[in-house]
Amino acid sequence: MDMENKEQESEKTEENSYEDVCFVCHRPESKTGKMIHLTKEISICPECMQRTMDMMSSGNVDYSKMDFSRMPNISMINLADLQNMIPKRQKVKKKAPREQKETVKKTFDIRSIPAPHRIKESLDEYVIGQEKAKKVISVAVYNHYKRVAAGSEADGIEIEKSNMLMIGPTGSGKTYLVKTLARLLDVPLAIADATSLTEAGYIGDDIESVLSKLLAAADNDVERAEQGIVFIDEIDKIAKKKNTNQRDVSGESVQQGMLKLLEGAEIEVPVGANSKNAMVPLETINTRNILFICGGAFPDLTEIIKERLNRRSSIGFRADLKDKYDHEKNLLAQVTVEDIRKFGMIPEFIGRLPVIFTLDALTEDMMVSVLKEPKNAILKQYQKLLQLDEVKLDFTEDALRAIARKAMEKDTGARALRAIIEDFMLDIMYEIPKDDNIGQVLITEDYIEHRGGPLITMRGVPALTMQG
Repeated sequence: MDMENKEQESEKTEENSYEDVCFVCHRPESKTGKMIHLTKEISICPECMQRTMDMMSSGNVDYSKMDFSRMPNISMINLADLQNMIPKRQKVKKKAPREQKETVKKTFDIRSIPAPHRIKESLDEYVIGQEKAKKVISVAVYNHYKRVAAGSEADGIEIEKSNMLMIGPTGSGKTYLVKTLARLLDVPLAIADATSLTEAGYIGDDIESVLSKLLAAADNDVERAEQGIVFIDEIDKIAKKKNTNQRDVSGESVQQGMLKLLEGAEIEVPVGANSKNAMVPLETINTRNILFICGGAFPDLTEIIKERLNRRSSIGFRADLKDKYDHEKNLLAQVTVEDIRKFGMIPEFIGRLPVIFTLDALTEDMMVSVLKEPKNAILKQYQKLLQLDEVKLDFTEDALRAIARKAMEKDTGARALRAIIEDFMLDIMYEIPKDDNIGQVLITEDYIEHRGGPLITMRGVPALTMQG
């Protein structure tokens, strides 16, 4: 009985922490006043109910002239059917009262924020290389949450927001870096793809859908969402389109629409949906304390940088050769704001992303490190899988080098490693469970290069070579 009472109390507490939303105008009860409940799930605010009654009693509609004979199935509205049309979560989290709000903000104090070197140490456990990027992101995040904790002080000094623009080749770890950061700080994280965003009124996601994902990640808790992180990937895909006569609904117009989000404004956000519609409640979110991190590969940016560098160094007797920068691996590190503007990002958009940094392309040595060193490295995952079958899995150093070389040829960064390992581990994962006597598997370079099979050690028997 005690357990049942506790469950009922917890359900009541959970229910009381959310407020009803008007089925017609989508405003929460805190803004409309006491709701009129038609059913348990359907509520209408007094204002919308009054409007409905006024419209029905105004006499403007002559019901006598309506021919109901052609509509034999017409009946009174079935509220049970209407209830089935409503999205499951038609409630939003109650906002804390003014006095409570102050205590919420005070609990987020500067002492609880990890120092930049602590943030970087945690990132080092998961992300290989990218020393400069990890240092920049650690300092920027630390300063941002100091700003959130400080609020607007009495001395009148207001710290500006440090949104970030992260530029790096595909597979260099942009998304992984942000995911690791959000997990470390224990704040809501929303990852959105800029390729799906379009100008309001066109097919695709509205810009507000980015905040809708953040609100969902914070379990519809507005206060928590307002201190979260939004990562917008593939930001280079909303660059201004060159030489086009069509309306640029997924390019410059999206950049224009995002300006108010990045700067800090009160935005009406659909709860539990990607766009505003008649069936979805709206909640207001202030983006002033939300940290925006934009990331992209900017594939043609290297050509713009090369053109600028060649123009600068190809004048005079000691001019450099035109192909001097053709084989430069980390040419993105020399990017300037002017290069990004020339790529197609508008000046107002770049101006709201003051922290710009680049990630290095992965080298062969970094690829080998990615395979074995991070806490959740790919090799450690496979070793764990075989360990559950009581089999030890090992790799020779030459085998790791061979995997790294194959990944470098694909030119898709760390993503290529998983595909290569999945390919050669398929037969091993299929064959090993057949024989309980297998004790150890050693992956060699010959197996990776398809010149032989892995070395199999049976329990209490010398090593054998498995035929590939």
